[in-house]
Amino acid sequence: MVEVRSNGDGTARFGFGGDTLNCALYLARLGVPVDYVTLLGDDPYSGRMLEAWRAEGVGTGRVLRLAGRLPGLYAIETDERGERSFFYWRDRAPARELFTHPDARPLVESLGGYDLLMLSGITLSLYGEDGRARLYDALDAARAAGARVAFDTNLRLRGWPTVAMARSAYAALAGRVDIVLSGVEDEALLHGEEDAAVIIGRWRDSGACEVVVKRGGEDCLVWRHGGEAAAVPAERVERVVDTTAAGDSFCAGYLAARQAGRDPVEAARLGHRMAGIVIGHPGAIVPREATAHLSVG
Repeated sequence: MVEVRSNGDGTARFGFGGDTLNCALYLARLGVPVDYVTLLGDDPYSGRMLEAWRAEGVGTGRVLRLAGRLPGLYAIETDERGERSFFYWRDRAPARELFTHPDARPLVESLGGYDLLMLSGITLSLYGEDGRARLYDALDAARAAGARVAFDTNLRLRGWPTVAMARSAYAALAGRVDIVLSGVEDEALLHGEEDAAVIIGRWRDSGACEVVVKRGGEDCLVWRHGGEAAAVPAERVERVVDTTAAGDSFCAGYLAARQAGRDPVEAARLGHRMAGIVIGHPGAIVPREATAHLSVG
């Protein structure tokens, strides 16, 4: 989406963001080959998005542009603690039609060619019941072809008609994911407040083989099939400027480290480091030099 962030003085600046896009971009910065799969318009803003993604090393060969369409847009307001509020204009964003537009069928069929697919709770909220049914079929086919699926539970209730519908969609996805990146706040919106170990147990029983549950800004609990859950503390951040993309960048750090063969605890540490840098800067995408020293090595 197009991002409009208030400067606090009546002016604003434009950027580009979105939870899975943020994750893809930070994965690319960590040296992971990554494509972003979506639909955009044929407008100048969509063109500038593609240019920005390519400049960051994100593959755009799986992006389809629809004639006469415009991308979604969101505005961010942040308070003095760096906590943010979002305002969306995306009801007709082309990305909502990824699994229903006939011209997008080759993109959907290409998903089986990847070894790791990543989607989020916001992804689920975009597609409607028909789109989600086709998404589930595509994930089943990709997993049958050997792909693993990572799911960031990122939940925005305003994107759902009812909580019950969100709960049902998450439950339908649960048996189709291998790596779950969750948080106690997201889970509480669907199931009420629970201990992180209970959350891990629910995803484990659904078939996930790896689960991370973030517990606020303090730490996360990490579990992998065959092992015990371990707590990984977050690094202390001196000044929080903007918490936008904190979870997205954590996911990128974690997945990058796991792709490089690091164990889940090491991966969570890199996730914390990445998120700690991102929340010290305004906007979803921080300057490239801010993350240049990070690696999965």
